[in-house]
Amino acid sequence: MRIVERGNGRPVVLIHGFGVDHRVLMSLDPVFEAHGDWHRLYVDLPGTAGTPVGDVASSEQLVAFVRQAITDRLGDQPFALVGNSYGGMVARRLAHDFGDQVRGLAVIAGVMIADHSRRTVPEKTVLREQPDLFDTDPDAAAQYAGEAVVQSRAGFEAFCKYVKPGLDTVDQSALEEIAQHYSLDSEPEDDASQPFDRPTLFLCGRQDNVVGYHDALTRIEHYSRGSYVVLDAAGHMVHLEQPELTATAVTEWLDRLVANGF
Repeated sequence: MRIVERGNGRPVVLIHGFGVDHRVLMSLDPVFEAHGDWHRLYVDLPGTAGTPVGDVASSEQLVAFVRQAITDRLGDQPFALVGNSYGGMVARRLAHDFGDQVRGLAVIAGVMIADHSRRTVPEKTVLREQPDLFDTDPDAAAQYAGEAVVQSRAGFEAFCKYVKPGLDTVDQSALEEIAQHYSLDSEPEDDASQPFDRPTLFLCGRQDNVVGYHDALTRIEHYSRGSYVVLDAAGHMVHLEQPELTATAVTEWLDRLVANGF
């Protein structure tokens, strides 16, 4: 597994979503760097250009693959987890699998229910359009416009820098195979014998029509140290559409990790 590493200090493993690669979370790197000593490990999941899919053909197998890669890299060191979209589902599972070794969890626009038909999501909404984006790169602009709630030049540039490179290089046939077995065998919260009691952040977009925000709130009692942040004027790319507020929420989560002894 390819893991892109930045910095030194407390380890934090960052897991991206489905159909992109580690770059979708690199916009958060300055937040960690500004906060202090954090060893950031950005994974490329199987099916990306950085990590061939190999024998991985389901989410359960992917979780096992990532779990082993983390063990090989970190051993018994404590670490924190960040998961985005599909990576949020993976991170939730790993947080429970690793137990006390995981000192905190952040889920950004995370998948809470694998079956899209069972998710509670708002209607697709675009609060502001910016048609001139199509003048420079129509194909990229169309991809961006399909995701953005508030279209802007800065948002488009962030999409081209952090999202599009992964979209363009993933192994589509491999992802289609995994997508046939997208659900985990069971939800980690349902299997747990007790609540997850370490600092947690759920960051959601109010207009996220992919995973929504409501399903994360249904787990609020399980995450006894959880902060839930729902940002207006943001969809599934919440951390790119609302970068300043995302930085504030992530910084506060890091503060809580340190205060909790990590």
